[in-house]
Amino acid sequence: MDDFYVSQSRFTDPGPLGEWLDATPRDIAALREAASELVFHYWALGDIAEHGFPPARREEITLRYAADMWARLRELDPAPPGGPRPPLSRIVGCCRDFTLLFVSMARHHGIPARARVGFASYLMPGWYIDHVVAEVRGDDGWQLVEPQLPPGFRDPVDDAELDLLDVPRDRFLTGPDAWTAARSGELDPALLVVSPDLDIPFLRGLPYAWHNLVLDLAALNKHEMLQWDTWGALDDSVSLAPATLARADELAELMADADVEQLRVAFEADDVRVPPVIRTVTPPGRLPLEVVLR
Repeated sequence: MDDFYVSQSRFTDPGPLGEWLDATPRDIAALREAASELVFHYWALGDIAEHGFPPARREEITLRYAADMWARLRELDPAPPGGPRPPLSRIVGCCRDFTLLFVSMARHHGIPARARVGFASYLMPGWYIDHVVAEVRGDDGWQLVEPQLPPGFRDPVDDAELDLLDVPRDRFLTGPDAWTAARSGELDPALLVVSPDLDIPFLRGLPYAWHNLVLDLAALNKHEMLQWDTWGALDDSVSLAPATLARADELAELMADADVEQLRVAFEADDVRVPPVIRTVTPPGRLPLEVVLR
């Protein structure tokens, strides 16, 4: 099981920049802190132009592969990851990118690591916000690691310091956990959102929970996709057919306890398997584009 998550995926592979990562420490805490310095979130701190980014740099949010991200980061600052980076020396991206780079570094050092797609309750009080974090395999099993937030981050819900190396499972809900909680009535589906003020029906509630469930299954199969990718059964439907609800229930139950082989078998189904050509809708609301994956 661990061997599968030690090897790089085509998305996390640093490629020719692998030697550049040799200088990073084989320490989860240090790698997490290094990752938090590599990306500038494209909307969390307001308009990136207000922070000195030229408009053209917004295109960095479309970077899909770690090799391209590392190349851009070295171009911006030749110092290897691990030290402080001013905002303009970071790539413009989102939670998925912090996590992808952390997982890339962890796997480079032989640490079993994977991305998890779901919803965090510690970003905005009262809401479960679309989010991606990492999971690393330790002595006591898989632990959720939060690569995006700075050291000492305090949870705005209770003002307590969040354990960024072992995020509580009730504060970050993975795709299957969020789906199951919403379907059982434990969690109001309306609280699952990309952003509370983003009034796009597809990006809220059960339709988006289904989206993140499938993205989480892909991530567990080492297909670390962009948050705005769609394929197979994923589209912009604002209501889910009974068959889709039943399919999501089935997947969520399987993913809760599945081993790697079961996850790989589940991922072979046509409705969830990532094909060679996918669709992507880069925010904010651009027209869908077909992307041929490497």
